[in-house]
Amino acid sequence: MKSIVLSILLGLASLSVMAAENPNVIIIFIDDQGYYDLGCYGATEIKTPRIDALATEGIRFTDYYAAAPICSPSRAGLLTGCYPRRIGMEAWVQRADSKRGIHSDEVTLAELFKANGYETACIGKWHMGDKGEFLPHSQGFDYHYGLYSNLDPVEIVYFEGGRVPVMRNGEVVKDEAVPEELTRSYTDEAIAYIERTRDKPFLIYFPHTMLHVPLGVSEEFRGTSDWGEYGDAIHEMDFHVGRLMDSLEDNGIADNTLVIYASDNGRGPGRTEGQELIGNKLTTWECGIRVPGIVWGPGLGISQGVENHEIVNALDWYSTLASLAGIEIGDDHPVIDGRDLLPMLKGECEGIPAPSDQLSLNAELPLRRHWDQAYEWSQYFDREEYINAFFYHGAEGAFAAVRSGDHKLVLTPRATLYNLKEDPTESKPVRDRDMMRRLRGMAITFQEEMSLTSRPPGYIAE
Repeated sequence: MKSIVLSILLGLASLSVMAAENPNVIIIFIDDQGYYDLGCYGATEIKTPRIDALATEGIRFTDYYAAAPICSPSRAGLLTGCYPRRIGMEAWVQRADSKRGIHSDEVTLAELFKANGYETACIGKWHMGDKGEFLPHSQGFDYHYGLYSNLDPVEIVYFEGGRVPVMRNGEVVKDEAVPEELTRSYTDEAIAYIERTRDKPFLIYFPHTMLHVPLGVSEEFRGTSDWGEYGDAIHEMDFHVGRLMDSLEDNGIADNTLVIYASDNGRGPGRTEGQELIGNKLTTWECGIRVPGIVWGPGLGISQGVENHEIVNALDWYSTLASLAGIEIGDDHPVIDGRDLLPMLKGECEGIPAPSDQLSLNAELPLRRHWDQAYEWSQYFDREEYINAFFYHGAEGAFAAVRSGDHKLVLTPRATLYNLKEDPTESKPVRDRDMMRRLRGMAITFQEEMSLTSRPPGYIAE
């Protein structure tokens, strides 16, 4: 089935309205970085001038959500443009013994771009299965360097002597990954790839192992922050993000490259003293799933120096990046949940563009989602408001909350409504009958949509 879909995509490539210079895309995906944990997000314990510069020269999102509050589902959502629940990837993580992964019928972002003439690379931590059809090469990446797994104690037990190997294109290049070497070695690999590929359009998915525990900090950066090993690791990350950005300038392709910087979920310890948002990784309180999100691309018309307060999530990159590259997502493509935000990113409209306005190549994509609103809810929200809502899922895959506008309805252990603008601490329940019914109706509609249209994960029986 996947080969059929990809052949259709290849045919569409010749018909698409291709961007003039086939822009390059780099997605820097940080592991376990909390919402507060950059200078441009308010942290004072660290200095992150190179990452802050991306925000100054691009767009910083204040309400950006990962697809999930845990590694594997978050990655699956980013790479497919789907709620992890839609593709059967909503629960927990894919360790070395996992038999599940992204189904071969799904079309990942790498497969979409590869079918349209792009070179594709995954450099860093994969964490979505280490069996044949689930590996990076089977999911559209021409090139892979890094780890298939995490380095924490519950994962290294699957490897002889607890040694997790560093891989390049399926071959072991180092018997045991050393945490304090990874941020530099990944960046070295990414820069070398850019130098080799600069004359072709490329997509680099760059999922770092840091800042996941065990933290690794090289000698150069130890003790440089006021935040212990975690802050030191952020300093090291900032330095190497700077190296990556410098390489774009050195190779003459900065003006034709879009860079996304985001985290896969919140920080393990969660909240910093004085920070309003609460929660931590694995939870659906805001700090579990609301994370830093920055997009940079001044040479491609991306707005500069903008603080964006719209509800944006990792699923949106799929269709947005496709439109940036001039790739039209055809009718035979599996239904996805993300929206095409390109007009907003370029300052061509205020707020989230309406699908019906057809302002960009893939604007109408969300209208392919199942829509069968019960009459009971029709007075409370319309289709566009439903498309723009965000539906939270916990680390175990359970549907946990829904956000629309400033309001968030937490569903368990009992339905509780919060106004995040007035109460970012989620400590003062709101009594608003109409708003409660609005978000409850969205939650029920979403449950029905997922029950009717969700797809299975890939599964290898042994």
